[in-house]
Parts: sequence; structure tokens; C-alpha cells
Amino acid sequence: MKIKLFYFARLKETLNYSTEDLALPDEPITILKLKALLAKRGDTWGQMLMGKLKVRAAINHELVADNATIHDGDEVAFFPPVTGG
Repeated sequence: MKIKLFYFARLKETLNYSTEDLALPDEPITILKLKALLAKRGDTWGQMLMGKLKVRAAINHELVADNATIHDGDEVAFFPPVTGG
């Protein structure tokens, strides 16, 4: 399974990634499992995706919960929560 990942705001700046193509095993994978998989890349990845920062996710431009399932060809975006005034 192949997906396209996008990183925004602080994640993009800290991880030095804005986008990447990622090949995953052909098995059901959730947003939470994907975060855990990416967190294995190192301490910074773990802190950003599995630490205290609340990272939101979207699949194909729709906000989703961590238990949402990712499918082949999906676009997944990660971004920190946004506040505004």
C-alpha cells in the first residue's frame, strides 16, 4: 500500500519534511498505528507524533480520529491543533 503524507506548521519545521510518499504493509493501518510507525524514526519524531503535542490528522482532506483506517492511495496530513483569534 502506498500513501502520500503531508506535514504542516510546527511538524513541518521540526521534522524537516513537508511531504513524502510512504509504502506500508498491505494490512489495515490506523492513524494511531501510522503515528507509532513514524515515531520509530527517532526521538524528535516520537516527541512530535506520540508526545504531549496533540497532532491532528486528515485523510483525503477530512479531519479524522486516531482510529480512522488508511487505505491505498490515501493522502494523510498531520498538523498541530490551531488556535486563532
